[in-house]
Amino acid sequence: MIQHFINNEFVSAAEGGAFETLNPTTNKPITNVASGTAADIDRAVRAARAAFDSGPWPKLAPDARAKYLRRIGELIEKHADEVADAEIDDTGIPVSQIKKGAIPRAADNFYFFAEMATKITGESFPVEGKFMNYTVRRPIGVAGLITPWNTPFMLETWKVAPCLAAGDTCVLKPAEWSPISADRLAHIIQEADLPPGVFNIVHGFGETAGAPLVAHPAVQLISFTGETTTGQEIIRNGAATLKRYSMELGGKSPTIVFEDADLDRALDGAIFQVYSLNGERCTAGSRLLVQESIYDEFIARLEKRVRAIRVGDPDDPKTEVGPLIHPEHWGRVRAYMDVARAEGATILVGGDRPPGFPEGNFFTPTLITNVRNEMRIAQEEVFGPVLVVIRFKDEAEALKIANDIRYGLAAYVWTGDIGRGHRVAESIESGLVWINSHNVRDLRTPFGGSKWSGIGREGGHYSFDFYTEITTIHVALGLHPIPKMGTGGG
Repeated sequence: MIQHFINNEFVSAAEGGAFETLNPTTNKPITNVASGTAADIDRAVRAARAAFDSGPWPKLAPDARAKYLRRIGELIEKHADEVADAEIDDTGIPVSQIKKGAIPRAADNFYFFAEMATKITGESFPVEGKFMNYTVRRPIGVAGLITPWNTPFMLETWKVAPCLAAGDTCVLKPAEWSPISADRLAHIIQEADLPPGVFNIVHGFGETAGAPLVAHPAVQLISFTGETTTGQEIIRNGAATLKRYSMELGGKSPTIVFEDADLDRALDGAIFQVYSLNGERCTAGSRLLVQESIYDEFIARLEKRVRAIRVGDPDDPKTEVGPLIHPEHWGRVRAYMDVARAEGATILVGGDRPPGFPEGNFFTPTLITNVRNEMRIAQEEVFGPVLVVIRFKDEAEALKIANDIRYGLAAYVWTGDIGRGHRVAESIESGLVWINSHNVRDLRTPFGGSKWSGIGREGGHYSFDFYTEITTIHVALGLHPIPKMGTGGG
């Protein structure tokens, strides 16, 4: 039984509720999880509030907080196999992508923000001997962190690490479809011996746990990663208490392949960027734009590679694509295949359950051609191992197609002309663009989307624009003139 983690203790749900979490490989229950309600949220927020108002955490010197964060990173590495096994069982992500990617990155998040904690500085604005104006950053208070079910452990650490580095306290609400690795994080943080109330977890559903967290008047910050419509509801729900938001929302990111690109590398990048993590990747390059002069050759090579992607048991090191997270999500992805056919697109590869996998949420890596950008299959986020292909004539048309969508999270440009690469990258309406690369993160850089893909940026010092408050202090250095009122003068 997985319990909430409140004030450094594991506790049952106040109302005694629980739900099952399923293994997506078999859809059999793994364990029961405490189902949080407003009462659990209030208890956790009160603990976080007390830790912020009366505890030592926000008053610690930055290097002291950094020691705690480094300790958490070390413990993640110590328990890496245990965390990875839990993540694989709960999400179905292949072991090679969890153990070589997501878990090491989770430890890196804490190491990185441990270093950043010591670099939270302000700015000075001297005025020719008259004033010294300067800024200081201070922690804000209690953050509500709401995380998604894809690579949950890594994304939880991506929010928790900068939050704690800044001196804030938090309540984490993990996704109900993947709660187990968050419980492992709670045990790690308990072992790291953070002050009580600094880090808390309440499990549960969005309606019964997430909504009370967002609406709670003692919560100042909400960091959310997930679906755009959920993000819109969160903003509405927190409006009455004027929350500060960081929102990483949906995406339908373009991968643009020009005729002068290194086609071998472009092929590798395009495939990895949509089919890794079982296609459940927020920055997936799920719209592939290919210049018409190379279209036939590129698609022929792409088709062969997609057909060869190895689907299987996520515990098998040779598996490249495992099951989708949940039967409900499998049904959603499958429904888009009917939409694509109705719109006149061609499902060239996949489109349904692969043979030999009668159980679980396995979905064949899918390639869809004869797609027009206005089709729903090209405009809506499928969030599965599904790639749609659109041809274009020239740079102007590629940009028009790339930007003709409500989302703007990521984009990928493949070209041998670095001038064009820069030109196109600067013209794409997107928060993130990679030229001649798949998604390779630099933790120093700002991460976030534009348009319907999000609000705000996190990463590097940009995280502290969200997790800290800036106070400007004005110091008079001399006797500057002050207008006089009430002296009876004319």
